[in-house]
Amino acid sequence: MGGEGTYAADTGAFHYIAPSAVPDAVKKVAPATVGIIGKPLGSSSASDNRYNLAHGTGVIVQSDGLIITNAHVVKDMAQLIVVTADGKQYAGTTTHMDEESDLALVKIEAVGLQTAVFADSSELEVGETVVAIGTPISFALRNSVSVGVVSGMDRSLHSTYRLIQTDAAINPGNSGGALVNLKGEVVGINSLKLSAAGIDGLGFAIPSDTVMYVLQHFLAYGHVKHPGLGMDVEESWAAIVGLPTDEPLQIARIHPGTSAEAAGISEGDVLYSIGNQNVQSIVDLNEYLKQYLPGDKVTLTLQSGGDIVQKEITLVETSLN
Repeated sequence: MGGEGTYAADTGAFHYIAPSAVPDAVKKVAPATVGIIGKPLGSSSASDNRYNLAHGTGVIVQSDGLIITNAHVVKDMAQLIVVTADGKQYAGTTTHMDEESDLALVKIEAVGLQTAVFADSSELEVGETVVAIGTPISFALRNSVSVGVVSGMDRSLHSTYRLIQTDAAINPGNSGGALVNLKGEVVGINSLKLSAAGIDGLGFAIPSDTVMYVLQHFLAYGHVKHPGLGMDVEESWAAIVGLPTDEPLQIARIHPGTSAEAAGISEGDVLYSIGNQNVQSIVDLNEYLKQYLPGDKVTLTLQSGGDIVQKEITLVETSLN
């Protein structure tokens, strides 16, 4: 019969994966996967060495040639060439970029392209089989496939938002490619791999819910309107090192001219919650604020001068890095 499966001892359930599941998933998303190649700027030889090239991967999100990829793939890259799965080449232009989320849009002049289907990444489970598609190491290896599992969810690793951890091989050049489930739906955009002696099978992807959040802002506003509190906050030592903690955030600095200053919030105050949501880390804060826009009002619960108080502030537009 072939195939493989996983057994969940706690429920007694056996999950069977048919032998064609991975190839079927690849067939659905491969036509929407592109390779991106160009000349890196800032190198003394970039202008006179035709072999001095950098490359990555992208995913088609609109049939008229709109492609999402990583910001670090196309930042400081000139003369973009996009190669679709059928081998056709197009000149590409970076139209939008958001380094906080590490996402960008590239546009090519084309019509009738197959687009990827995005899943709800909140439904992804640890242990679920996923497939990474991209352009590892060499541009000649376009649409290479690697298979692994979701190793962890809600990871934060020098990132603004949470990441998906996977052991599917994500090598240089895979950045910007799709991480897909066995339905062929995109659950994340591959972003990075940790490379060091003794480290293997440790890759990360931007969840599809963050991808769609950024894409919607790109199309609606031309850039991502990151909302902020108008203050800098600090995490507890436990949160910084990754330990489970209920310790709240502490106010480190109030930005002048903001409603946080007008509300009388002070450095050293302790921030417990926004609305009804407790926040223990900066990534928690950034994730929660994705539902708001600058100009929206939120209520903060703080400890100030030994008293628990609530303050209403107006969110400001901010750079999160």
